[in-house]
Amino acid sequence: MAKYTGPKCKLCRRESTKLFLKGTRCFTAKCGIELRNFAPGQHGQQRTKLSEYGQQLREKQKLRRIYGILERQFKFYFVKAQRQKGVTGEKLLQLLETRLDSVVLSLGFASARPQARQLIRHGHIKVNRRKVNIPAYNVKAGDVIEVKDAEHTKKRIRENIEASASREIPVWLRVNKEALKGEVVSVPTRADIKVQVNEQLIVELYSK
Repeated sequence: MAKYTGPKCKLCRRESTKLFLKGTRCFTAKCGIELRNFAPGQHGQQRTKLSEYGQQLREKQKLRRIYGILERQFKFYFVKAQRQKGVTGEKLLQLLETRLDSVVLSLGFASARPQARQLIRHGHIKVNRRKVNIPAYNVKAGDVIEVKDAEHTKKRIRENIEASASREIPVWLRVNKEALKGEVVSVPTRADIKVQVNEQLIVELYSK
C-alpha cells in the first residue's frame, strides 16, 4: 500500500500544529514546528486568510495526517461512519482511535505510529491471545492487547513505556506495564479523544 515517505515535520508545519509524528522528538526543542513555526515552501511565512472550503480541507488533512492514512482509506472510514447510528463526526473519530496501531501507541507500547505499525506487521502484537498483523484492525470493548513472548521485543517496548511515562493513558484503556498487557475498557466517547480537530468541518466537506 502507498504511504507518505517525505519529511514528517513539514506536515506539522503545514497544519500549524504538532501532529506528534516523530515520537519523543516532538516533545523536545528539536521539533520542527518549534524551530520554524510557519508553513513550508517559498511563501510559507505569508499570512493567508482561508476560505470556508480551505478551513474544511485543512481540518480533514490534519486528521488524516495525525492517523497516517491516505485519502482513499480516509474516505472509506467516513462512509463507514455515515452508515452507523449516531453523530458522523464522532463515529469517524472512534473508528480511527480504535485502530490497533492507535491503541498500541496510546498504551505506550510504541513511541510513534510508524513504530506501532511495524510491531503489528511483524507479528509482535496479539489481540485476545491471537496474533493480529493488520494495523487497521478495529478493537472493541473487552479486547485484550498483549506483546508476543519474545525478550528482544519486550525490551524495546519497556524502553518505549519508560520514555512515554509522562503521557496520560486514555480513560477507555487499561494497561499493565509489568505484564505488557492492555485492555479496551470501553469504546471512547468524543470527550475521551484528545485530538484537536473540528470534525464537523470534515463532515461538511464530504457532504457537499
